Amino acid sequence: MIFISILTISKLMILDFEPGDKVINPNKKNWGTGQVQSMINGKVTVNFENVGKKVINSKIIQLEKLYK
Repeated sequence: MIFISILTISKLMILDFEPGDKVINPNKKNWGTGQVQSMINGKVTVNFENVGKKVINSKIIQLEKLYK
């Protein structure tokens, strides 16, 4: 049996994003599709089509990556 802490899972999710990735904020779907610009210390800067640039605290909000 494997035990992984929530913190470890959270860190793995952060590392899953790269600049250029397309994402959505499931809590704010009206923001539209966003493109990841950068990631620094758990903060993900995303340029959303309907609201512009937002800095997302990935420890609080889990973005969903859109796959091609």
